[in-house]
Parts: sequence; structure tokens; C-alpha cells
Amino acid sequence: MPELHTLGIPPTAWRVNAEVADLTRPALPLQEISLPTQTKRLKLDLHKTACVVVDMQNDFCHADGWLAHIGVDITPARQPIAPLQTLLPQLRQIQVPILWLNWGNRPDLLNISAGLRHVYNPTGTGVGLGDPLPQNQAPVLTKGSWAAAVVDELTPAPTDIQVDKYRMSGFWDTPLDSILKNLGRTTLLFAGVNADQCVLCTLQDANFLGYDCILLQDCTATTSPSFCLQATVYNVNQIFGFVTESSHLLAAIAA
Repeated sequence: MPELHTLGIPPTAWRVNAEVADLTRPALPLQEISLPTQTKRLKLDLHKTACVVVDMQNDFCHADGWLAHIGVDITPARQPIAPLQTLLPQLRQIQVPILWLNWGNRPDLLNISAGLRHVYNPTGTGVGLGDPLPQNQAPVLTKGSWAAAVVDELTPAPTDIQVDKYRMSGFWDTPLDSILKNLGRTTLLFAGVNADQCVLCTLQDANFLGYDCILLQDCTATTSPSFCLQATVYNVNQIFGFVTESSHLLAAIAA
């Protein structure tokens, strides 16, 4: 038989030539770990796992960003930086994809509703989506701007995947679901900010779409009141998935 050529990304790729299309899509070899969580011990296949890091951006986590400009204490939003600095290089070494899911709006905001713009500019006279920040004139959460960039301490690697989002959930009006399906990843590790807003909304939609969801609590934070984080952890444990710590994940990988 003539040589077959790969089309796509294993394990969802085809192998084809002029006469044959092989659609068997063989699975990648099992890479099993045993991970303790707050409710159960999980058996996971790392070859079916991806890490989704949400909104670790200058506008949310930097002293010159949008949240700090409107008077929010960003100290909690920076707490995931250190554990992610430890975790992400280890995940890259074992080929667990890292997806950076960040606000990256069109400069013209044509796909952003008035209601969503109101969240960021409730009076209509403040600095909202697309408006220049006073400190450096970067347009708030605009694709390609300093404001929308990941904080310097967590610079994405060339092998990482970057996905722009335009809602609290990263599955609305984005290619996130298609990318994960093409990668063959069904177990999602969640990290980032804000836990009770964009992280939770994305995790909920992932659960609704059939993904297995794990919240990395030490890699997740919020600038909301503490009861919001407590409710998020409760609801993930109760309804949407599982909650664990990155240290447990690293120990399971090393075992």
C-alpha cells in the first residue's frame, strides 16, 4: 500500500493517500495518574488532559491595569502566579496543552453587547472596554494591546495555545470547543481569575458540553469577596466537577 500521510492532530487525525482514508484514529498510549481531590480520588489520562488558564492579564493582575484603575485591590488576582510558574513548565514537559483563554476584544467592539459594555463602564463616562488606560494609554482588553496581554511573570511558551474570548464564558463565540475536540482533550484543568466569574462560567459550560472539569484551587483566585470563592468551590464540588491543588497534581505526575 502507498504511504499514508497524517491529516490533523493525533489522536483525532486521519491517515490518507490517493486511494485510502484511514479513519480509525488510534488512541494515544495511556498516561494514567491518580489524583486526590476534595471529594474523590480520580484516575486521569494525561493524554486526554489540557490546562485552561483564564484571564491572567495585565488588566486584571497588574498595578497599571483596568481593575487597579477602578480601585480594586488586585493582590488576590496575583496569587495564582507563583503556583502557575511551578506547574506550567511541568505540564509542558509531558505535553499537556496549555490554553491561555483571555479577553481580546475587537477594537470596534462590534460583537460586544451594550449590557456587557455596561459591566466595564456602568456610568458611560468611565474607562471601559476599548478605552485607553490613564497610565499607559493601552486600550482596555483589546486584542494585541498591553492591557490584554498575559502578565510578564507568566509569558506563554511558543507551544502554548492562545484563544481570545468575548464573554465571561470562553466557549461563546470562540474556537475553544473545536480546538479541544481536535486535540482529543476531554479532561480540563482550570486556573486563573476571577474564580467566580470567567473561570466558573467557562467551567460550567465545559461541564454542560461533556468535559470533565477540575478546578486547581491554589491556581485560581478572585477579587470578589471571599464568600464568592467559597461558593465557587462548593458548586464545583457539588455540581460541576472536582477541586484539587496543583501540588497534588505535581505529586501525581511525579509518582
